[in-house]
Amino acid sequence: MIYSDPQPIPFDIQDHYGVVPENYWRPEYFTVPKDHLSEQIALARRLLGDRPGMRALDIGAGIGKDMVSLERAGFEVHGLEPSAPFHQRGVERMGLDPARFKLAMVEEVEYPHDHFDLISFGVVLEHIYDPAAALERTLRWLRPGGVIRVSVPSSDWLVNRMANRYYAAIGSGLVANLSPMHTPYHLHEFSLRSFQAHGARHGHEVAFHQYFVCKTFLPGWLDRVIKPFMRWTNTGMELNVWLRKQVDQAPDGRTHP
Repeated sequence: MIYSDPQPIPFDIQDHYGVVPENYWRPEYFTVPKDHLSEQIALARRLLGDRPGMRALDIGAGIGKDMVSLERAGFEVHGLEPSAPFHQRGVERMGLDPARFKLAMVEEVEYPHDHFDLISFGVVLEHIYDPAAALERTLRWLRPGGVIRVSVPSSDWLVNRMANRYYAAIGSGLVANLSPMHTPYHLHEFSLRSFQAHGARHGHEVAFHQYFVCKTFLPGWLDRVIKPFMRWTNTGMELNVWLRKQVDQAPDGRTHP
């Protein structure tokens, strides 16, 4: 794991999360295509089994696009969003039920133990001050055998490694990791080993993982060379992991002896 030390702490949480959605996304972002999240939902069903009445919790739900897709797929969907403007657009423009879509941070809210089949952190953990504690908290809400989907920036991203070598060569003292250019800032980057080590202590296992190359921000001619290499070496920008809660795990998030 790579992290910022010291970490930037806002005077008010809305200084960090209170980005106006229209300034952050293009207008088409406020529509939900029928195939939105379809591959991830199919994977969730493969890991969980396709049965009626499953509950899902989307943490950092934004305006609620993933919630809409999960509901279309038959899940009873709940969501959390710490940004007041995003939460407001989710209720007003996406039609989300405020009883199930809470304006709250994961560190503050409570749900019953063993309540959800699926919990999703889609590009969220990198913004949380204590991601390990957030995972441990949500494991209490997850039923045994349920899965947590996590999408995070990879600390093994090749483009950052290349940039860091350049910065070291010129003696700048800079590093390319994390994103200081816009809010909300990235506080952490993760490797697969981060989740494997956490699971060994807290009663979950990596059920599935994959890397996505995403944008490289490099010239097109270099993209054609480097993207296949990144796919081959698992050094893309984004890491997706699916964490399965062990069946013998206690409600307090620990594994039975």
